[in-house]
Amino acid sequence: MAEDYIDELDDSLEDIEEVQQPELYEHFRVVVDKGQAPIRIDKYLFERIVNTSRNRIQAAADAGFVMANGKPVKSSYKVKPLDVLTVMMDRPRYENDIIPEDIPLNIVYEDADLMVINKPAGLVVHPGCGNYHGTLVNAIAWHLKDVPSYDPNDPQVGLVHRIDKDTSGLLVVAKTPDAKTSLGLQFYNKTTKREYNALVWGIVDEDEGTIVGNIGRNPKDRMQMAVLSDPTQGKHAVTHYKVLERLGYVTLVKCVLETGRTHQIRVHMKHIGHVLFNDERYGGHEILKGTHFSKYKQFVNNCFDICPRQALHAKTLGFVHPRTGEEMFFTSELPEDMTRLLEKWRAYISNREEI
Repeated sequence: MAEDYIDELDDSLEDIEEVQQPELYEHFRVVVDKGQAPIRIDKYLFERIVNTSRNRIQAAADAGFVMANGKPVKSSYKVKPLDVLTVMMDRPRYENDIIPEDIPLNIVYEDADLMVINKPAGLVVHPGCGNYHGTLVNAIAWHLKDVPSYDPNDPQVGLVHRIDKDTSGLLVVAKTPDAKTSLGLQFYNKTTKREYNALVWGIVDEDEGTIVGNIGRNPKDRMQMAVLSDPTQGKHAVTHYKVLERLGYVTLVKCVLETGRTHQIRVHMKHIGHVLFNDERYGGHEILKGTHFSKYKQFVNNCFDICPRQALHAKTLGFVHPRTGEEMFFTSELPEDMTRLLEKWRAYISNREEI
């Protein structure tokens, strides 16, 4: 089963040496899409791994660390549909194991199989390059430290999906391998229900619509994802949206994910000309719509201060319970920063209309 997300490879591809010990550790794994055209493995991985270079991937292949279907391959190997590609290293992925840390959690629901968490904005979900501590995973490890069957370093349990650091909202955590397998299949088969609320720049004209476009690493800026024009590149992505409220120069929309790609809502909304409000990575921290008056500029900057991150919240999450078969549905209210942001825009529009 292919996972809907791809781990970022840390800096450990540097200073590669020949493997002296037979024990290797997996640092990256991806299952090639069914419709993937033949392409060199070094190019394929370069487009999917953050913070690395093609030369470093080639060096990893030369050292026997790049594998296809469990066997080392050269960098010239052409990937085929459903190939399982892995990058192995002779040391663990992280500097340390995941250490339980006493970080507060907003637990919406919990039983013996799973728990649903309402993540605040600003909390990194999973340890990665530069963020080995203070993450949601560390907090979950602390909460479940007295559960003997839960090992935070075991990939068969834990987070089933992810949301960005500066996105708030609902996530489901599997406490058992059976639960993670069941929930993972639901995400893979697109039977989960995920709805987000987002404030975007500009007035969205259509009351509702669907955005379809393959998402992959932006070739001009590898810190960004983008909708790719080449249908053989990137991953198929579908976002449905519906306008909830138009507020002069911004629009509150509901987004329903059919797929779960990296930065999907942020990328798809930018693709149709509506960057998320205060989304710095994609240009939403600039004043993209409105007037040139200094008072308006001051108003928008105050809005940026109120909600100092992309205005995106994972509001609802639905799935079938892995053991009972019960359909479960959870909703979380907008966090305070987004609530205050919307109130400020409503007041601005109301005052403008009265003038």
